Amino acid sequence: MKKIGFLSFGHWTPSPGSQTRSASDALLQSIELAQAAEELGADGGYFRVHHFARQLASPFPLLAAVGAKTRRIEIGTAVIDMRYENPLYMAEDAGAADLIAGGRLQLGISRGSPEQVIDGWSYLGYRLKEGESDADMGRRHAEEFLEVLRGKGFAQPNPHPMFPNPPGLLRIEPHSEGLLDRIWWGAASNSTAIWAAKLGMNLQTSTLKFDETGEPLHVQQAAQIRAFRAAWNEAGHSRTPRVSVSRSIFALIDGRDRAYFGRGGQEQDQIGYIHDARAIFGRGYAAEPDVLIEQLKKDDAIAEADTLLLTVPNQLGVDYNAHVLEAILTHVAPALGWR
Repeated sequence: MKKIGFLSFGHWTPSPGSQTRSASDALLQSIELAQAAEELGADGGYFRVHHFARQLASPFPLLAAVGAKTRRIEIGTAVIDMRYENPLYMAEDAGAADLIAGGRLQLGISRGSPEQVIDGWSYLGYRLKEGESDADMGRRHAEEFLEVLRGKGFAQPNPHPMFPNPPGLLRIEPHSEGLLDRIWWGAASNSTAIWAAKLGMNLQTSTLKFDETGEPLHVQQAAQIRAFRAAWNEAGHSRTPRVSVSRSIFALIDGRDRAYFGRGGQEQDQIGYIHDARAIFGRGYAAEPDVLIEQLKKDDAIAEADTLLLTVPNQLGVDYNAHVLEAILTHVAPALGWR
């Protein structure tokens, strides 16, 4: 395990038990948590994107703000739903945010998960092509986004522009060199992991996956990662790809930890349905550090990956979530091979 970061869904609710009661709270606390994570020595801060929900939704203002307030940690998403994105405008926003952050963006993208409203992307003006599914559209947007990030000119310049143009066809600006190598695909199946490898994207695996073999989640994900790497090698890419897994992991250090997470009930994978397909949802981990270490050593997907993203209960507040990260980094991660 080379890198450890946090993954926040950025939930907010005005309920009495929440310390994140507004959209403003969710955004500002996300920045504060990223700063705290950097001070603790964590490697990254990642954010989930959901639309029409009381969660984080507009990634690039947040990523730019985190980039301006930190200096070292990776800043990423896990994931941006490409059904909702204009690939060219997204390339502008991503290039600007990456330049502000000094080249630290790690953008996880995907076809997306079930959303809060029916065909939510249609309200943003997107339309399916004939015979196309929304998943097809998400992958099409992803391929267009990758092509724009290559930085090649494609737009015919105006012969009488307001400002002088460089010679040749024009590209989207600002362009951030190297960002193309820091795009990840969130894959819920083996086939999409292989597709991502062929296109040169890194791989993100979540706490769920389509149930393709009936085996435990971590076993299926480990096989998915191996299939991804085999497809990557077959494609002949020159660099080494990265792979992340997401997990809910809590070290029971004090009374707060035991009150929140010490009651058990998440020790087994669960089965559900996404898009009418059978899916497997991974177990959570909550135990004293020595027990936790032995449990995590048996997680095949964690062993296969180079990056671990810890999902955090953001509504419990920045201070408690910093404690959660510090407990893992101090008492658990070194035994898993983290520096």
